[in-house]
Amino acid sequence: MKKRCDWVTDDPLYVDYHDHEWGKPIHNDQQLFEMLCLEGAQAGLSWITILRRRENYRAAFDNFDPKIVSNYDEEKVKGLLQDEGIIRNKLKVRSVITNALAFLKVQHEFGTFDEYIWQFVDDKPILNNWQDHVSVPAQTPESEQMSKDLKKRGFKFVGPTICYAFMQATGMVNDHTVDCFLYHEN
Repeated sequence: MKKRCDWVTDDPLYVDYHDHEWGKPIHNDQQLFEMLCLEGAQAGLSWITILRRRENYRAAFDNFDPKIVSNYDEEKVKGLLQDEGIIRNKLKVRSVITNALAFLKVQHEFGTFDEYIWQFVDDKPILNNWQDHVSVPAQTPESEQMSKDLKKRGFKFVGPTICYAFMQATGMVNDHTVDCFLYHEN
């Protein structure tokens, strides 16, 4: 049996997410936008809650295409707030639209969101050496800097803890514990 990070339960969805996605570097702008939005939706909730609804989120938010999302109007917002497949928190729903607008501005300024966001780790993943899951911090100086800059650019639901979870999910940091079978593979 493979040894995984301690946060992984025996839920097949969680196992698959851990084994095939979490901590793998992402450089695709639309995927980065999706993860930023999903991490914001997760605020105050467990990640498995969002993971179980990810396909619903993709359907509700046009596969997280920032160009489409940035043009959502009040009718669309009303519809999203009635969608039982997503978290129907008004602030979180509106933040996806706000973030799409800010995301497009960053793309315009930097060429790609990828170019912008990976600068916070000097364009290469940070390899950590955590012995156990309780040693992994909730935020770091890099996530604090990222949060501050994203907020300055108009993004919402991007506090330092959300930013660190985003960094972990998108492979900007490798936080697989040293006893996890994926520690040396990323």
